[in-house]
Amino acid sequence: MADLAITTHQLRKVYGDTPAVASLDLAVPQGEIFGFLGPNGAGKSTCVKMLLGLVFPTGGNGTLLGAPLGDRHVKARIGFLPELFRFHEWFTAREFLNFHGKLYGMSARQRKERISAVLALVNLEHTAGQQLRTFSKGMLQRIGIAQALLHDPELIFLDEPTSALDPIGRRLVRDIIRKLKAEQKTVFLNSHLLSEVEAVCDRVAIIQRGEVVRDGTLDELLAARRLLDIHVESMSAAVLERVKSQWTVATSEGNQFTLALDDPADVPRVVELLVTGGADVHHVALRHESLEDLFVRTVDDTGS
Repeated sequence: MADLAITTHQLRKVYGDTPAVASLDLAVPQGEIFGFLGPNGAGKSTCVKMLLGLVFPTGGNGTLLGAPLGDRHVKARIGFLPELFRFHEWFTAREFLNFHGKLYGMSARQRKERISAVLALVNLEHTAGQQLRTFSKGMLQRIGIAQALLHDPELIFLDEPTSALDPIGRRLVRDIIRKLKAEQKTVFLNSHLLSEVEAVCDRVAIIQRGEVVRDGTLDELLAARRLLDIHVESMSAAVLERVKSQWTVATSEGNQFTLALDDPADVPRVVELLVTGGADVHHVALRHESLEDLFVRTVDDTGS
């Protein structure tokens, strides 16, 4: 495995008697796009805050870019877009970025060059002189991404970066994330839009109650199980029971259902059973499990 951008070992946070994060173990390779997933209340926000030094852990330890959590010098090499941001609305876009550039310790020349570059990157160069109070939610989301990338960080935390964006805006963010990967940056992506995560991430971790319950590369995780989508008419209850006795029904709604198959070679057997049982088979399609399928199954199995 490549050098690790992020590691944690039994990282823990307790508020009173309530564990927000029970025991987090992560290993995120440098140069990868890492998806951090979990249902509401799983502890994702607390985990991110501990990684960034905004919340002190109750126990455990971790590193960012090879240094212990909270290291001041490493923080200068990190970009962050929080989910709930509050920007200074009286600033113009250029003034806002210039202000943050000063906070980053960038020179006047660096600020001038990078502000123009990141405004172009998020397709907001034409709004450089507009006050943020005039921006839509999607534009604010994009100026937040520009702020996170302004100082050319090595490690970028993006918390729900596409939540306020339309399809065109989401595609723009996907392109930006892919560009960051091409530049050997590491992106830690927290998102509820699983299709977006599946489109860009190399590796994901699913957490539940502050613990990792599933992790690996997307190729590894999604290749483990095949799903067979079936649209059938006139299927008797007896035939359905025979199907259930041999294969797992992943979903079922009306005349459509999906089977989970361990072996793709079972497809002809399924079709033969249905047809010989008198069912009219209208559609059969074999596919890999999607990230959403995996996520729902994992959360259900671990008892959300």
